[in-house]
Amino acid sequence: MRADRLLSLLLLLQNRGRMTAPELAAELEVSVRTVYRDVEALGASGVPVHADRGPAGGYRLMDGYRTRLTGLTDAQAGSLFLAGAPGPAEELGLGADLAAAQLKLRAALPAELAARAERIRARFHLDAPAWFREVDPVPHLGRIARAVWDQNVLDAHYRRPSGPVRRELHPLGLVLKGGIWYLVARSGEARSGEAPRTYRVGRFLAVDVLADTFERPDDFVLAAHWAATSDRLRTALNPQTARLRLSPRGRTLLPMRFGAAGTRALAAAEAAGEDADADGWTRVDLSVETTAVAVGDLLGLGAEVEVLGPPELRRALAETAAALADLYG
Repeated sequence: MRADRLLSLLLLLQNRGRMTAPELAAELEVSVRTVYRDVEALGASGVPVHADRGPAGGYRLMDGYRTRLTGLTDAQAGSLFLAGAPGPAEELGLGADLAAAQLKLRAALPAELAARAERIRARFHLDAPAWFREVDPVPHLGRIARAVWDQNVLDAHYRRPSGPVRRELHPLGLVLKGGIWYLVARSGEARSGEAPRTYRVGRFLAVDVLADTFERPDDFVLAAHWAATSDRLRTALNPQTARLRLSPRGRTLLPMRFGAAGTRALAAAEAAGEDADADGWTRVDLSVETTAVAVGDLLGLGAEVEVLGPPELRRALAETAAALADLYG
């Protein structure tokens, strides 16, 4: 641990120039006294560390000195795929490894490329979770990730809407979607050829990593599986089409309320040459979920939309509007 910390201290001074002892202590998550000892150890090993006194003082390396001790450990190299997502890296237990790997990469870059990398880091930030959504607590994510990596069988207790269940799972991969972690896994009792299932990591109540291992299917590709699963889910969630008449303001609100489905509906109407009527209203076809869900979503557009069909959706919306009028009349 101390050797890693000494290397991190050296790389911090190389990458950032002069730093005070409190700044180094904060970066390395140690005490200032520990920084003093580590700087002495670096000096004793031949590293030219200078201490400048005064209000603008601090530690710095001798001008022109650079180290090439930038070998990445397995964990640090593996963490680089999360370089733009420090939050998920921390959840996976790779936060410290990611920080160390980034230090080593910056130290290995020529000065002009290192400066460019620092500008990019300062100007762009990835925040994966969606707005107005509580982040899932994922206390078992680290163990699940290790089981995915080592191909260990999981003895898992999972919370379903119908109640908790216990499953023996073969974990094939983890996916971060909209700030939420999902596990793709096959049941230990699955028949040959049965497709893997998706589990929300925040709903695992308990997870034990067993010593038993499993054979990963040769033809399984996580990215391709997730893309196919997402397509099927979109189709299942939008089984019917609503014919709508939208006011000019309704056209503006539709993508805000229905996201990509609303954008596609407007684009399709434009491509089909749907012109506004005498009142400025436009007709579009929108993919919607079940009637009950569609009623709630369409009510958000208020009087800026008229449902023309299907009849059961128009009737359900009219009944809900009448009930609201009675309630507030």
